[in-house]
Amino acid sequence: MTARPPRVADVPDPLPLGADLDGDHLWSQVLNRAQGSGRRGCLFLDRDGALVEEVDYLHRPDDVRLIDGAAALIASANRLGVPVILVTNQAGIGRGRYGWRDFVAVHERINDDLAKAGAFVNAVFACPHHGDGRPPYDRADHPWRKPNPGMLLAAAERLPLDLGRSWIVGDRATDIEAGRNAGLAGGIHVATGYGGDAGERARALALGGARFRVLAAASIAETAKLVPMLQGAGA
Repeated sequence: MTARPPRVADVPDPLPLGADLDGDHLWSQVLNRAQGSGRRGCLFLDRDGALVEEVDYLHRPDDVRLIDGAAALIASANRLGVPVILVTNQAGIGRGRYGWRDFVAVHERINDDLAKAGAFVNAVFACPHHGDGRPPYDRADHPWRKPNPGMLLAAAERLPLDLGRSWIVGDRATDIEAGRNAGLAGGIHVATGYGGDAGERARALALGGARFRVLAAASIAETAKLVPMLQGAGA
């Protein structure tokens, strides 16, 4: 695909319910607030390769395929009042491969497919910045771009989360590193998406330590035992 210049104006008007695109071109959308009161452990999910099958620069709704077991995991978290939040780097926007309207269309399909399985995500955070991005998306080390923790920290400002009891699931070591940098309890590296690439799992596991656990799983379906650990409000 030939890259086209990013069009900042390529934004739905109005934005979807609960969505915000700030002056730094960072996407946040709170869809559902977890039931109950008090801060609680959260399940952060990477999108491409962890929640949905990896597609190079995913921007067409028809290419969305939930990974087996993903909807069931999220539904179980929903039933227990555990917030589920997507945190996704979107370099494709920064590189001009697609725009925010495409991003919204993909997430509408994800939401629809989850709803068919009785599941929903509570919020979505996305960062389009990349070192190879075109202005205004060209900040190489933006605080929101994983492995930086900005998206996770922003989520904790918008929702009543206890980051110290929260976990992240992703297919890249950078997903897991973002969790460590945000002060989460741990991360689970999955072998789907880019998770099977040479050295990816080893780099993820090397991030573990006394204050941050790192586990390995074949896919998101194997992380179901994590959800009950996150149930209930924190102090």
